[in-house]
This record gives sequence, structure tokens and C-alpha cells, in this order.
Amino acid sequence: MFSFLDASSAKEFGAGLARFYMERMPLTVAVKDKQFAAKSMKILEQMELQVRAYRQKNKLNFYKVAQMGNAFKWALKDAGYDDAYIDKLTQWLVVAVKT
Repeated sequence: MFSFLDASSAKEFGAGLARFYMERMPLTVAVKDKQFAAKSMKILEQMELQVRAYRQKNKLNFYKVAQMGNAFKWALKDAGYDDAYIDKLTQWLVVAVKT
């Protein structure tokens, strides 16, 4: 029962994934830049591989997925990323975890 509520690993993974993204896509990159889309897609592909590997090693329930997404979102928010973009990235993460 307690393992169902222990989301510490999921939170750590979510925050780590946000750091991975921030290292590769700093705030100085303009969202409307032509190279932004290509660079962002490459980063998301790399992140998807990490998500798949994590999902294979860890049993995730709705609570753990929510905690992972929340840690990811707040790490980006604390770093100063745009709220609308953060929401899109967080939604991408939740979908990637579930597929």
C-alpha cells in the first residue's frame, strides 16, 4: 500500500528531466526562432527515450505520474520558462509516460 503513495522516485525523475531540457534549451533561445522547432523535437526524442527506460523499470500509477508531471512543471516554472510552453511540455510528458 505504501509503495502506491511513494512517488519520490517519480518526482526526482520529473525534476531531472526538466534539468535535462533546461540544459539543452536555455531561456535565451527564442521560441519563434526557425531552429527552435528542430532543436526542440530532437530534445523531446531524447527525453522520450529516457521516459521509456524509466517506465520499464518503475511501476507508475496515476499518483506517481501526477507527481512526476508536477515536479517537471515546477522546475521549469522556477527557472522562468513561459507558462503556456510549460503546460505544453508537461502535457507531452504525461502522454509520453502513458504510451
